Amino acid sequence: MMKRIYLIRHCKANGQEPAAELTEEGYLQARQLADMLGDRSIGRIVASPYQRAIATIQPLAERVGLPIQRDDRLGERILSTNDLPDWMDHLRLSFDDLDLKLPGGESSREAMIRGASVIEDLIQRPGESVAVVTHGNLMSLVLKYYDDSFGFEAWRQLSNPDVYELSFFSDGRRDIKRLWK
Repeated sequence: MMKRIYLIRHCKANGQEPAAELTEEGYLQARQLADMLGDRSIGRIVASPYQRAIATIQPLAERVGLPIQRDDRLGERILSTNDLPDWMDHLRLSFDDLDLKLPGGESSREAMIRGASVIEDLIQRPGESVAVVTHGNLMSLVLKYYDDSFGFEAWRQLSNPDVYELSFFSDGRRDIKRLWK
């Protein structure tokens, strides 16, 4: 028995706030994503409640006739509620020190555990393939949870959208492959 999780970063959007819409290019990407995943026997779709995540997976949901289950645990990680002109430096540090916590923010470890808890819950559910839509920083931390070599530079290489296939085997093995190029 094997469980496949398609971990998806949302398509190109007009901003970072929860209500940000996809760009015109983002809507095109969402249709391309549905084409790519449409024949993968996906039996469940779970997404961040942010508008850009829902819009990313909507074409696939319509194609395969599945509802989109919203899960707040898939919302983007808040690095800090303070304005950080050098936020990229802080983000890099947060990959090196998983417990670094900035004012009003969430540590990498807290976000990682939050995001991975969704995946762990889904592994326990019946069915073989699930599409999970989230955001870049949280996605990178979930990938790091399952592969510790995934760090800041790997986060920088993520695209909008991006897709990783996480395969979990009953004997405890797991495999991670990037599908979107």
